[in-house]
Amino acid sequence: MDAISVIRTKRDRGRLSDQQIDWVIDAYTRGVVADEQMSALAMAILLNGMDRAEIARWTAAMIASGERMDFSSLPRPTADKHSTGGVGDKITLPLAPLVAACGAAVPQLSGRGLGHTGGTLDKLESIPGWRAQLTNDEMMRVLREVGAVVCAAGDGLAPADKKLYALRDVTGTVEAIPLIASSIMSKKIAEGTGSLVLDVKVGSGAFMKNIDDARELARTMVGLGTDHGVKTVALLTGMSTPLGLTAGNALEVRESVEVLAGGGPADVVELTLALAREMLAAAGLTDADPAKALADGSAMDVWRRMIAAQGGDPDAPLPVAREQHVVTAPASGVLTELDAYAVGVAAWRLGAGRARKEDPVQAGAGVELHAKPGDVVTAGAPLLTLHTDTPERFAYALQALESGITIAPQDAASVYGPSPIVLDRIA
Repeated sequence: MDAISVIRTKRDRGRLSDQQIDWVIDAYTRGVVADEQMSALAMAILLNGMDRAEIARWTAAMIASGERMDFSSLPRPTADKHSTGGVGDKITLPLAPLVAACGAAVPQLSGRGLGHTGGTLDKLESIPGWRAQLTNDEMMRVLREVGAVVCAAGDGLAPADKKLYALRDVTGTVEAIPLIASSIMSKKIAEGTGSLVLDVKVGSGAFMKNIDDARELARTMVGLGTDHGVKTVALLTGMSTPLGLTAGNALEVRESVEVLAGGGPADVVELTLALAREMLAAAGLTDADPAKALADGSAMDVWRRMIAAQGGDPDAPLPVAREQHVVTAPASGVLTELDAYAVGVAAWRLGAGRARKEDPVQAGAGVELHAKPGDVVTAGAPLLTLHTDTPERFAYALQALESGITIAPQDAASVYGPSPIVLDRIA
């Protein structure tokens, strides 16, 4: 085998053989295939695609590059969730303890934010003392004692994907659906969960901007899960408007705790319950009622134990940014657009996100929403509050918001209202 022949096969719209895929993934992981050669192959895949068998083999080769976890010794069935990322997407925080309170074990390996999309680990690290890095033994202990764990993936899971993702990020090949699907699913399958629910975001604040591309990605990932023996289902959910009323790390933790306390924004509660029902059904726990577990406080109990088990203090005050700036409505009428991408970029510029993986984030930075599309607003009333420790960032964040807010005359209110959260289901 040699890299040039593999590149030429895909460049010329050919089908990669199992042997070619196995060799190139292994050789790239070991450093035998150079970055520039894998970059050329990734671009050929972006332009010419892969069939289902190729994607399945590519995913299997990435799984085989590292270790696989095994949760078969746990007394509960396992269920996991993965979101493709969005703005204000704090759903993992209330969802993991909620599903655990209903009888499943939730091994939630999560990531950090990059650019305008937030990261679950960054949000949880705003809780004093909480730590993301756990050994496999620590992870198993928390799962046995609490039922849910949210932590960083170890270096041993799909190391080929970690190396390839960093390369795709700087070579314009992130958008390749076969590579997106195999990247997500190689880690989730190696993680060892028995069932998986995918939250595929669609809209301006999502990676997939239109529903056709989102459906293709969802079908590809569901197929990969099925092919590898993991019961997998996908929900396509809207991400043209931020989820909930906050985008930022400590701000989103505070809102998640409100949901666990039986309150919180309606869209966050709706999506949390929809995903919980899918996870419980996939795990075979069809009699469990997640709405009851929210109402009776059992989900909150698991949250507090989960945070404490990872060194966090669930009673500690969350960080608050030193500076705030209120954005007021420029006119009276009905808010018809509050663009998720614009809000996400503003939160990022305020310090809630990072441009590079090694950049620090501000725990208290972000954007607080006082209205959502469909709401009637009055000129001069608060529309958003911007939070940051570094007030020189305000002007830069306000630039991001300039084209993301639209207010129409109030007589148009009947035309605009909340968009549906769940757009489609693929199993």
